[in-house]
Amino acid sequence: MGHEGSSEIIHYAASEIFPGITIHMQTMYTTWITMAIVFLLFMLAAKKCELIPKGIQNVMEFFIDFLNNLMEGQLGIKGTKFMAPFIITLFMFIFISNELGMLPQLLEPAHFEFTSPTNDINTCFALSLMVAIGVYIVGIIHHGMGHFKHFISPSPAFLPLHLLDEVTKPMTMALRLFGNILAGEILLIVLYRLVPWIIPEFWVMFSLFIGFLQAFIFTMLTLTSYATVFAHHG
Repeated sequence: MGHEGSSEIIHYAASEIFPGITIHMQTMYTTWITMAIVFLLFMLAAKKCELIPKGIQNVMEFFIDFLNNLMEGQLGIKGTKFMAPFIITLFMFIFISNELGMLPQLLEPAHFEFTSPTNDINTCFALSLMVAIGVYIVGIIHHGMGHFKHFISPSPAFLPLHLLDEVTKPMTMALRLFGNILAGEILLIVLYRLVPWIIPEFWVMFSLFIGFLQAFIFTMLTLTSYATVFAHHG
């Protein structure tokens, strides 16, 4: 599917690579861009570390200290050491992804909006499933098959409720992130088309905060999922 549908607000550049298999190419491109930005930020911050941080190092240390405090509160010290690389990378990826869509429309003749990877439900579900599966993997690493005892706690009668929770939690995490980011970007694009000056800039500033807030919420939900694994590891 190309960009012919001028009535579309969000263009995913869907492309069928095999019969029945469609990839949203714009999501792929912006995901690669997000990954490159996250990698570049960490590389620049670590390139010339100084005792008194400044510039990029100062910004990155702020985020790392902020996330470390959250992790220690939820996972304990041992859990923080084990999960820090994953949690920090996850937060930065979602945060940069959310903010990417706040850039103005770049290639208007081609009907290309510089959108966020997280405005695609596929990206959001992939992130939430990664978190859910990761909980099982980390749980087995630390507790063996005993990790699954909580499914029948405090009684085997609670098994259906625990299973339902395991299914709905990734869905709600994905839909919350997807819905907030997509709605913000659609409104931003509409504002740029209707009133291209002043009002969209105010919405961009508000949306930058929303992008951070949604990354924070997703990260906190992730931490609560992992907290059960490290509950007895202070």
